[in-house]
Amino acid sequence: MSLNSITSNEATKHQAEPSTQLSTDLPSTTTYLTGHNNEGKAIVHSVRPAAWKAFEGGAMGFNQIYTNTFWADLNDDADVKYHGEVISGGRLGLATKGGTVCRMVDFAPQYECMMHRTKSLDFGIVIEGEVDMLLDDGTITRLKRGDVAVQRATMHAWRNPSTTNWARMVFVLQDTKPLVINGEKLGEDYGKGTEGVLPSGNDDE
Repeated sequence: MSLNSITSNEATKHQAEPSTQLSTDLPSTTTYLTGHNNEGKAIVHSVRPAAWKAFEGGAMGFNQIYTNTFWADLNDDADVKYHGEVISGGRLGLATKGGTVCRMVDFAPQYECMMHRTKSLDFGIVIEGEVDMLLDDGTITRLKRGDVAVQRATMHAWRNPSTTNWARMVFVLQDTKPLVINGEKLGEDYGKGTEGVLPSGNDDE
């Protein structure tokens, strides 16, 4: 049966087994992709339990929800195929050239990620716990559940201030034109880096 013709009930039967979630005090999540049947009616195209990948010895986890190019081609499920190829090929950085990435990130108690910059416009939404946003000028801003950070290619890091509970954010990253300040192009910078986090590949303009 073609995925673009399954019903909502049939979609639930096509769930893949989720990989191990690192956080034990946060709920499991599921992504529901919509599509169209042959009559043009909206359907649930597919159902994806979170597939987590661990970083920093299990202190940070990524769930790659969706990635695509501009403009996203929805014909014949080209966007879904593209996402699958990128994820299975293991070639996705934090951002993606000429497109968008939607990602869920879990942070262990007291974990602080690397100070970094991507050539992208990022929307970061706290959905569980609290997260500190650290900027390279020394500013620290505490974000509560429901708060949104709009990162405009700035050097920043994230820290979970809790000593007991995991925190969770959802990020949407969109590729941008090169940013130039005082004649200097500010490109992607992973700082100390994190093993397994690949370059985004959108910084060669």
